[in-house]
Amino acid sequence: MSNEYAILVKDVTKVYKLFENNVDRVRDALSLTRKKLYKEHYALDGLSFDVKKGEAVGIIGVNGAGKSTILKIITGVLQPTSGEVVVNGRISALLELGAGFNPEYTGLRNVYLNGMMIGFTKEEIDAKLDDILKFADIGEFINQPVKSYSSGMFVRLAFAVAINIDPEILIVDEALSVGDVFFQNKCFHKFEEFRQKGKTIIFVSHDLGSIRKYCDRAILLNKGKKADEGTPAEVIDTYKKILVKQSEKRGNTISASAPDQNLWMSHYAINPE
Repeated sequence: MSNEYAILVKDVTKVYKLFENNVDRVRDALSLTRKKLYKEHYALDGLSFDVKKGEAVGIIGVNGAGKSTILKIITGVLQPTSGEVVVNGRISALLELGAGFNPEYTGLRNVYLNGMMIGFTKEEIDAKLDDILKFADIGEFINQPVKSYSSGMFVRLAFAVAINIDPEILIVDEALSVGDVFFQNKCFHKFEEFRQKGKTIIFVSHDLGSIRKYCDRAILLNKGKKADEGTPAEVIDTYKKILVKQSEKRGNTISASAPDQNLWMSHYAINPE
């Protein structure tokens, strides 16, 4: 792997078996029949792309396009059915809300748990603790079990850990959408600091304005495949065209007695930001 790349994704496919019931699942697991008891769902289908060191890359697409799946494969949470992912650098990831945190532990204990899972020692986390707590800004709740946190408090702490342990690669999946606007601005300011330090960022979001503003390049996924890649403006334009086509297909199935709904869908497709 060339030293200029932080991540290489090579022809990655992820297939899930979809069973109609649990009995078929058990029969398949125990190989009790040669009959195919499931349907195959391709969450990813031959996906390839690269991310250079120091790049901020946005990944966009409709729900179910494969965005979260590829992030989980990059971070090692999932294994691909086929293909390969090569990572050059220490990753810190903020995936779906709750990932990597024990709800029964206090926020403080989870800071240490999460940091050690990434590979830091207690001494290294001790040195970063003040910065983490200052950025999270949740006060005395740091000593309460995280199961008592609001979603906003949770993402504050999770993001504070993710960015303050000095990763070489930061991966964020949509979780920032639950934070308030002031905290989101704080996070995006941190993104800028990361870019200036030459760190690598992969950012998944439905907020196309943020993709356009903070990313150097964008990748569009559609049905598990790469539909487009290029500048954020170009890729967002392609994405809007896909949304319009989907809106038109849905419009054909909607009763003519619901013109307001059709109008709203068309407006959203053209102006999803």
